[in-house]
Formats: sequence, structure tokens, C-alpha cells
Amino acid sequence: MDCSGFVSRAFAPVAALGLFLAAGPALAADVTGLWATPVHGGQVEIAKCGASVCGRIVTSDGIKADPGLKDTKNSDASKRDRALKGQQILGGFSGGPTEWSGGQIYNAEDGKTYSASLTLDGDNTLKVRGCIVVPLCQTQTWTRVR
Repeated sequence: MDCSGFVSRAFAPVAALGLFLAAGPALAADVTGLWATPVHGGQVEIAKCGASVCGRIVTSDGIKADPGLKDTKNSDASKRDRALKGQQILGGFSGGPTEWSGGQIYNAEDGKTYSASLTLDGDNTLKVRGCIVVPLCQTQTWTRVR
């Protein structure tokens, strides 16, 4: 009696489960998604941008009050008339999947861009560090919305 067919059918679900479990942690360690910032009701959508990641403003208390809110404090006067909603504020990162460095973050409150790094701390917490120059840095903790 040839049992090879039985063995393949019996162990196929086990093999599939093993592949699923092996992929689980890789899928969990992903910075893409919608993140809530700790101030001003901000939400930023982080997505893949080629080999890197980038983030765009989705909403904030200011945007909720005025959907056409402009980037009036931008250090580049030619950009002060653009709407804040949808603007890219994160970009240029390398690394991954849980630590990204060498990027930049734009701060609409002062209109300046700073060097930045991102560190995923569990599935739902992102440490966003912005620096004028090291060691003059500030870290915010962002919380995953989805």
C-alpha cells in the first residue's frame, strides 16, 4: 500500500499553519498605517514609498476646524499657500522593517524640516524622533489607529 498520498494530505494543513505562523511576526512589524500623534489631534498615514516609507497629514484639530488650512509657517514662502491636508511630512528613510533612519520630518507648527528616525515599539506604538542636530532631539510616541 502506498501511503505517500495520505502523508501529503495529512501534513499539508500542518505545513500551511507553519508558514502562516512564520509570516505572522513579519506582518506585524510594519510601520504602514494610520497613526495618531500626541498633540493637536493629528493623524498621519504612513505608506511604502519605493524602498522607503513616507507619511502624509490626514487630519488635525486645525484641519477639522478649517479643511482648507494652509501651510502658512513654511520656511519656503512659495509653499505657504498649499493646503496642509495631504502634505507629505515624513520621507527619505532607509532601513526597516521596525527601525527607519536617515529620514526627515516636517513640522507645520514652525515650518521647518528636521532629521528623523522611526522605531516601531510593538504593533501599535511608533517612536518618532526629530533632531535639529544630535543630541538636540525630541521623541514623540504615536499610536496606531489602523
